[in-house]
Amino acid sequence: MTGARRSWTDGSLSVCSFLKPHKAAWAVFHPTWIPQALDPTVERLKRGRVIAGAVAAVGVYTFVEGGFAFEEMLENTAIASAVLFFLTPVTVGVMLFVWRRTGTVRQLKRPLLDSLKLLLLFIGCVMTTVGIFRSSEMFGLVPRMLLTLVGLWMAFFVMAGAVRLSGNFFGSAAVHRCLPPLLATVTTWLMAVPDLITGDLHGLSLTMGIVFILGAPVTVTGLALLEMRRLKRRYGIRLAAHPATLPPTPAGAPPRVPPQGNPYGHPQGQQYGHPYGHPYAPGPGQPYPQGNPYGSHRAHNGQNPYGG
Repeated sequence: MTGARRSWTDGSLSVCSFLKPHKAAWAVFHPTWIPQALDPTVERLKRGRVIAGAVAAVGVYTFVEGGFAFEEMLENTAIASAVLFFLTPVTVGVMLFVWRRTGTVRQLKRPLLDSLKLLLLFIGCVMTTVGIFRSSEMFGLVPRMLLTLVGLWMAFFVMAGAVRLSGNFFGSAAVHRCLPPLLATVTTWLMAVPDLITGDLHGLSLTMGIVFILGAPVTVTGLALLEMRRLKRRYGIRLAAHPATLPPTPAGAPPRVPPQGNPYGHPQGQQYGHPYGHPYAPGPGQPYPQGNPYGSHRAHNGQNPYGG
């Protein structure tokens, strides 16, 4: 978190990118400072909660009835943005309070500010899109058509950005890798519970309404727990631990595994490039030889342990 900074898009955003709103959104809403997933399993879990979160954000009606309610989607997106504006800082603030015993806020200042910028950028784009469609009704035919084209571009831009942000959750993984699944869980529950309280079941029966409305947050919660469990067991990343106390784990690095091999040998034996490897380490798929390792030149399985 203290390394050299790169540009926001690392040069991937150009004038031609704006011809394709989804390309521009992927460059803007996934900056270079956001760390990549640690392994493919974590990436698959993240994609799963992105899909479940999209169901909660876009609206149950769209997925259940099979129609595309554009007005409802815009309304839900605006509401979700307002929820995120208040909920994300509160959730992060609670975690900072938990982490205060083992670290300081100053150590996380840079990634926290970057995540806040990304959050405000997305909310600004959403509100601008909604404002364009609302204001287009106040103009004549030609201005309305122009505003509609701009609004459609912004709508695709925002939708693609929302999908991208559902995975990295405003770059909060740069603060702590367990924050994205935590924030996704809290957000989907907060968006689903009001529908149950107000009885807005979109014309569904009580049972089906509960199933479809709670299906998304329950799925997101389950996938988020699996993601955090894998981060804890394989990489030693715990939600309750201050990020500064966690072991450095760059993207693509293998998980932490207790060292295997001869417990009495040099712990860095392989590092110095022994021409035959570690003389007491088993070969691929072979168990350790039984009997006295210092006996005859032939091991118990009939092979020379020194490669002769």
